[in-house]
Amino acid sequence: MPGVRKPSPAVAALRPSEYTAALVQVIRSEPSRVRGARVLEIGCGSGVVLAVMAGLGAVSLCGVDIEKDAIATGRSLLGELGHDAEIHQGDMWQPVAGRRFDLIVANLPHFPMDHFEVAGRLSTWSSGGIDGRELLDPFLEGLADHFAANGRALITHNAFVDVERSRQLLRRHGLAMHIVRTVLVHVAKEKIDLMTPSILGAEEGRSIHRYGPHVFADMHIVEIAVAGAHG
Repeated sequence: MPGVRKPSPAVAALRPSEYTAALVQVIRSEPSRVRGARVLEIGCGSGVVLAVMAGLGAVSLCGVDIEKDAIATGRSLLGELGHDAEIHQGDMWQPVAGRRFDLIVANLPHFPMDHFEVAGRLSTWSSGGIDGRELLDPFLEGLADHFAANGRALITHNAFVDVERSRQLLRRHGLAMHIVRTVLVHVAKEKIDLMTPSILGAEEGRSIHRYGPHVFADMHIVEIAVAGAHG
């Protein structure tokens, strides 16, 4: 169509997903979590989640992503919307070492498969390694060191990536998690075909639901806080 620019492949790869939409819905459902908060997003991608939190009254915005294109895309979006934000390129917690935040959010790649690009997505936007926990575990391990007093986190967590293991890991750091919302997400055929077979075999019929060629999976939004602080 004349006059309409197509997004670059990099920008298209950073498009928000069903996971992002579910996370945004939960963030928007309780604005008091965000109002006046210093917020951090690990894996900020397009910048849209930071933009949502800015609109809900976050007092400061900080984002981290490993991909150079995400830094440019996030800064561009937030700038267009008139929001000031720090967005750092780097690996997980390294760019914010020693800093603490009131609210930390993340939609990390934690699909259990080897490192492949899927449907225009970089491998860093799809794969969580063979067990899906390559990024999830370091994120959970570092949370307590980055929580301000009364700090909380909201993250996406596939039901087929051992929720109980996450609970146990967090418990060792004095943290607890609870499921805020569970939604069904569509899983593309090219991803199911690459999924670690042992996990697919264990979870099909439980957290993975197949209807002919169409596959859906349970995905949780979980809130994490100091043990005893939920309420």
